[in-house]
Amino acid sequence: MRDAFHLPARETSVSEARRLVQRRLRAWGVAEESCDDAELLVSELFTNAVRHTDSDKVGCELWMIGVRLRLEVTDEGGARRRLLPTPRTPDADGEGGRGLLLVSVLADEWGVRPDERDRGNSVWAELPCVRTPA
Repeated sequence: MRDAFHLPARETSVSEARRLVQRRLRAWGVAEESCDDAELLVSELFTNAVRHTDSDKVGCELWMIGVRLRLEVTDEGGARRRLLPTPRTPDADGEGGRGLLLVSVLADEWGVRPDERDRGNSVWAELPCVRTPA
């Protein structure tokens, strides 16, 4: 199973991305806990794409492969120098800097690759996915 969507690169699109992911995963029969983990991952990855790139839009793809869920968020890069997303040690009093640390805890695997046009990045995460009994 696969789904994809694009949204404007605005802070307000993060909540829409979460809603779209929840809706799709529920339609696929994914259990609530797995939906919640996926929603949090998408929120972090989408937020990073909005905040740290000059993208006009951000893409999101979901794949269900057996009992695995893969999420991928792709930005358009932009005028800023392209940097690969990397976890950092957050300041204890700071508001940010924990997103990719959270991704690394929730996901079994995650990574970054250049997008198809080699301008932006695609950040992906995979996690186990429990489906509700039919």
